[in-house]
Amino acid sequence: MEDEIVSVIPIHYSDLLSPNVHVHQFPLLSRPLQIPPSAATSGKRIRARIKAVARKVEIQVPADTRPGIWNQDKSKQFGVARLEDDREKNQEGSSAKQRDGEEPRLTEVRLQSEQIPQQGVYMLGVIRDDRLHLVPVSETHQFRPTLTYLDLTSRKSGRSKGGAGTDSDSDDYPPDPDEPVPVKKPAEGKEVQMSARKLVEDRNNSIQGGMSAIRREMLLAMRAVEEEPWQAIEFCDSGTEESNQVFQSILSDDKERLECKTGIATLLKSIRGL
Repeated sequence: MEDEIVSVIPIHYSDLLSPNVHVHQFPLLSRPLQIPPSAATSGKRIRARIKAVARKVEIQVPADTRPGIWNQDKSKQFGVARLEDDREKNQEGSSAKQRDGEEPRLTEVRLQSEQIPQQGVYMLGVIRDDRLHLVPVSETHQFRPTLTYLDLTSRKSGRSKGGAGTDSDSDDYPPDPDEPVPVKKPAEGKEVQMSARKLVEDRNNSIQGGMSAIRREMLLAMRAVEEEPWQAIEFCDSGTEESNQVFQSILSDDKERLECKTGIATLLKSIRGL
């Protein structure tokens, strides 16, 4: 039994906002991205910044610092760690400015994006007045909390214990193949018997060279991302006038009819996996 057609509505397509329409996914389940009431009462707001070349966006959401659900001692500890982590990455101006003599505290949650490759063409659709308005989506980003200050805290804890957690075990970058390997004191020699097997040297050299090139590229890419400065941008919530104006621009009043010149066979061949 086929589904009954309830209604047929016209489609309005507009690329007026292209390529500035992005899909942002947050690990919030059913909760909206909003300021906690306690933070809103104190005048705090959500801030955002971007690295245009690296295609990264960061959103800084004030934390709910009520005494019943917020550990003030941990806030001080992690606040110092985040400040040092920002200095290591040349991002000292990223946090809210501290007053003279004020102890740094962790008072916000940072959500940083990772661009996700799109499979095909994504569309944003809005139904208004019995019309479907479509706008192409140029990029998709997934946001996750950044907790790099915990790595710094872990390294400090490892050094204080004198065990694991040294600099070589907890570097932020993969080892650079061009850098010399630190020489360790040789252990006491022992007599052993071994049997060697000849390998194809050319193959081994090509594999090692390939791995070195891959590690070098990873290292350069990570450094390029960290060295690019953040640019502050304005965050407009869904209830602001600016957001409402952008939303209204999605709705097109153009009555020009679009004609599809692509045949069904060509369309089916262009779909991957069929």
